[in-house]
Amino acid sequence: MARVLTPRAEDFPRWYQDLIAKAQLADNGPVRGTMVIRPAGYAIWERMQSEMDARIKAAGAENAYFPLFIPESYLKREAQHVEGFSPELAVVTHGGGKQLAEPVVVRPTSETVIGEFMAKWVDSYRDLPLLLNQWANVVRWELRPRVFLRTSEFLWQEGHTAHATEADARAYARKILHEVYEDFMVNVLGVPVLVGRKTDRERFAGATSTYTCEGMMGDGKALQWGTSHELGQNFAKAFDITYSSAERTQEHAWTTSWGTSTRMLGGLIMSHGDDNGLRVPPRIAPVQAYVMIVKDGDGVGEAAAKLRDALRDAGVRVALDDRTDTAFGRRAVDAELKGYPVRVEVGPRDLAAGNATVVRRIDGGKAPVPVAEVVSTVLAALDADQQALYDEALALRESRTTEVGSLADAIEAAATGWARVPWSAVGVEGEREANGQGVTVRCLLRADGSVPDREDEPDLVAILGRAY
Repeated sequence: MARVLTPRAEDFPRWYQDLIAKAQLADNGPVRGTMVIRPAGYAIWERMQSEMDARIKAAGAENAYFPLFIPESYLKREAQHVEGFSPELAVVTHGGGKQLAEPVVVRPTSETVIGEFMAKWVDSYRDLPLLLNQWANVVRWELRPRVFLRTSEFLWQEGHTAHATEADARAYARKILHEVYEDFMVNVLGVPVLVGRKTDRERFAGATSTYTCEGMMGDGKALQWGTSHELGQNFAKAFDITYSSAERTQEHAWTTSWGTSTRMLGGLIMSHGDDNGLRVPPRIAPVQAYVMIVKDGDGVGEAAAKLRDALRDAGVRVALDDRTDTAFGRRAVDAELKGYPVRVEVGPRDLAAGNATVVRRIDGGKAPVPVAEVVSTVLAALDADQQALYDEALALRESRTTEVGSLADAIEAAATGWARVPWSAVGVEGEREANGQGVTVRCLLRADGSVPDREDEPDLVAILGRAY
């Protein structure tokens, strides 16, 4: 078979670009840094939305929508926030053929506009907690764009909440981190993310604490999959989000924000893809089983349709490929590229023996199966292969994570993977030195792997690596 993709070991970035193009996931948009998400890619994003939205709602948040355009003055009301985002802002100065009285910013994130409305909606402690989420697009002008990973416009969800106490806000930020993000990434996307605390240097602009989910990609680099932030009272004071307490005193609320984006699509590709294309974890796959007619023959079409219906009745997301006017080999390669977890191939020869061929994308297995056993075989394969992808990704992370004792050794280890090093051996100055060599502190952990409350806790472990 002719080589379709650049091998990962030969050129990982080129392999990534090849896969996105040939699996028909996305194209570059007409404006530099933008992207067009094609149906195959958007179908995966829709599944991500559905799974995450259910978890967000289970955590008590409600969906809302806020404007794309934000008055420039809103951003200036929180000094750290505007300073952090200024280099990435897209600013509109003209509209309707006239210069605007005040420039408006195309939202890079919505803390400021949502803060403005939280101040209107919150009056009493009885109005808290206020738990909001929105699915939207945002714009952050990107100098070095890469499809899905860094684009000037991308899709995401952003949650914003207000609470009566710091403890309640912290607990909710952690709830989202673990019960929404970590659960989804591990149990649906099959990615073994490390959950930790960002350093003060890496935290979100305007936050008091930032928590992160970090995954290792197939080339050993890190990707930040999602973050959850404690904002303290910074935005509450900037936007006057106050409430009357049970004791009838006026208090500022404590707020949080949290988000994930279409960057997860890039992470999915780089975590699970191989030299034959995408491998989609069964629980997120828009098409879990792909029934293919190999060649027309007596009863083949009817048998394939019955198998499709039986799989659908068993709860499997299934599609039927009956394009016999296109060579089967070409269709099989296309199915490999798109990463359908299981293919069920139905042809005259197998059918004459009472069989169909079940092909598993993740472990490469291929075997004839009696038609009556296809559904049970497919269901078992989907469960096994979901776990197999996770186990493979975890084994990669463990094999390319090195325990070291010094900053110099950590920087060296980060050339091929991650380094675990005592935070005391790095510190603020060491972090600055590492950054100068293209290495960042991805997160801080306690020795037992739990998430620290503060950067200055004793005996913390730092995870260093090169990142996308």
